[in-house]
Amino acid sequence: MFDKAIDAINNAQKIVVVQAENPDGDSIGSSLALEEILSDLGKNVQLHCPVDTPKYLRYIHGWDRITSDFDTNADLAIIVDTNAELLISKSLSMPGVRHFLETHPVIVLDHHATDSTLTFDATHVNQPVVAAGELIYNLAHTAGWVINPQAAENMLIAIMSDSLGLTTQNTTADSFRVAGELTALGASNSAIEERRREFMKKSPEILAYKGRLIERIEYLLDGKLAIIHIPWEEIQKYSDQYNPSVLVLDEMRLVEGVEVACAIKTYPDGKLTGKLRSNMPVSEQIAGYFGGGGHAYAAGFRVYDDYAVIVRELVEAADKSLRG
Repeated sequence: MFDKAIDAINNAQKIVVVQAENPDGDSIGSSLALEEILSDLGKNVQLHCPVDTPKYLRYIHGWDRITSDFDTNADLAIIVDTNAELLISKSLSMPGVRHFLETHPVIVLDHHATDSTLTFDATHVNQPVVAAGELIYNLAHTAGWVINPQAAENMLIAIMSDSLGLTTQNTTADSFRVAGELTALGASNSAIEERRREFMKKSPEILAYKGRLIERIEYLLDGKLAIIHIPWEEIQKYSDQYNPSVLVLDEMRLVEGVEVACAIKTYPDGKLTGKLRSNMPVSEQIAGYFGGGGHAYAAGFRVYDDYAVIVRELVEAADKSLRG
């Protein structure tokens, strides 16, 4: 599984590591882990993401080395934690980036079960693991690459972030084993958590906003579907402090009777994004109705349509998925 990726990395000197335009703890931790490992191999590594790292994720050491620049003089691109072209569309719109990806070796390291929508050739490395960070550990272990303490911490951050502390349904015995081995290599989950909690602290303004979001939650489909709408004005005002979706999405899912929770953001250009969390393994299926994807219990989508139309279609998709 890893042979082609290892050969491509060994044959490259300058490597650009690409994140999607919705960075999270897994994508950031995985990218920084690759930077550590590949730099120790003597590679020149650039970390690219077309958007700024949200403040609440800046507990991850090295976040400030991630840049919106894309080095088109690189020998190889590694796309981390996505195989969806829609999620790298901002990067593809930058001068020279699409041409680079169409004419240079590309590796995709991803753990999502959805089929790739990339329109350029790539070497896909996909495992049904809990996080891209776990996949990167397996890649490094197979290749015999040294994992220094900072790389170990970055991978542990990735795993703990995507698995919600090793509690999600797709967490396996291997996830615990890898977390243990990363701890033995120098990562400290308690130190990570101490920093994370500091950056997760909310201002009184954000706490008041969370209360207003909770008051606006809509319950549809006989209470089985909970929806919150986050308009552009609120995205602009609050996102730099805290992702509005993250403020309430898991609590929506834990309301009695709710099986699916969805936070919908609307943008001035007509774009609409949906973030799904569910208590039944239907999130990926629901997102698939809109061309999105993810995991059985957590997924997302992006469309260009009217909000009312999407809500109506979301109700239909959730109903079909919940009925099986």
